[in-house]
Amino acid sequence: MSGPPAASPVSFAAPDRPRPVRPGEELPVGPLAAWLRDHLPGSAAPPASPASPASPASPASPSAALTVEQYPGGHSNLTYLLRWDGRELVLRRPPLGASVKTAHDMGREHRVLSRLAGRYPKAPRALAACDDPAIIGAPFFLMERIDGVILRGLRGLRGLPAGGPVPPPERLRAVSEATVEALAELHAIDVAAAGLADLGRPAGYAARQVSGWTERWQRAATDPAPDVDRAAAWLADHLPRRPPAEEEAAATLIHNDFKLDNLVLTADLGAVVAVLDWEMATVGDPLMDLGTSLGYWLDPGDGEALRLLPGGLTALPGNLSRIEVVERYCGRTGRDASEILFYYVFGLLKIAVIAQQIFYRYRRGLTRDERFASLGEGVRLLGRTAAQAIARRRIDRLWD
Repeated sequence: MSGPPAASPVSFAAPDRPRPVRPGEELPVGPLAAWLRDHLPGSAAPPASPASPASPASPASPSAALTVEQYPGGHSNLTYLLRWDGRELVLRRPPLGASVKTAHDMGREHRVLSRLAGRYPKAPRALAACDDPAIIGAPFFLMERIDGVILRGLRGLRGLPAGGPVPPPERLRAVSEATVEALAELHAIDVAAAGLADLGRPAGYAARQVSGWTERWQRAATDPAPDVDRAAAWLADHLPRRPPAEEEAAATLIHNDFKLDNLVLTADLGAVVAVLDWEMATVGDPLMDLGTSLGYWLDPGDGEALRLLPGGLTALPGNLSRIEVVERYCGRTGRDASEILFYYVFGLLKIAVIAQQIFYRYRRGLTRDERFASLGEGVRLLGRTAAQAIARRRIDRLWD
């Protein structure tokens, strides 16, 4: 069975730049400014002006009002750039219409980042958190702004404007290697020393993840996707069998959404400056983290996926392949990845469910973001990819 032809590698997404806030996703600037004055260390700015929060902002002076712009990338939590009291801050809040609290836990993200300070230099510095939804309509937290490049995938595939030239193969190789290095470094953090040992329950982690994501899939389903159903059933039948003590001993801090567009890179793409989006971080099986990353990692033969998923850059010449990612990770960590098929299929299921939850919100009118209209097709593609991996019992050359 062969896959559709690969899309032409025309260009890659430009680094994220804030833009005017999307209609319907504005922040209440007055209450937010008042909260900042009371809770952000060192704040001395006056109340916000009545100017629209969606208006483009220029760098603020200490006497300027709060201005707000929005980062347009990402499909889940909403991320804003605040200019306040001469500072640039990043605010993150759950998406509109979100009902899965564990997937959008702002307090958890703030706690993890706070405890990683000084222990994982790629973790942004957390500044403050608010669990009172009365301020902006949802819990939120603030962190420092990190300068750098974020690669969001191939452009020009659905009428989107080009973001710049394709990085040469040697630069994409550097991105691949830096990505694997950053993941291995994360998995080497001493969770007890960081005060994060109580963040998760390693024993039985894989089984709970499979059952949990299967239940989320069933709650969010809108259209038939039998390949996704079969992948969930296959995972339940092929869980890694390890004694609880062994699971506890092998557990590490895991990010749970470690992918290219959650990384801030240096301008030459040779190193990872920061890792973003920590709200699903926990302590568990590090190979579950690797499996999720592999689910986003596209190989050149994954033609149709280039049109639908954000990881299209990994399919361009110069990148590590999925197999090479696994080999490099295992070489760096010494871990045994003989059951990598299970972890890869799990990653595909998890990504399919995340996409389906977003599509469910779109279908119900809880979000008006038109980027989400085609996610149902992406879910079915992920299911077909899982079916191919299971049938061929491998994670590469799925469409030969």
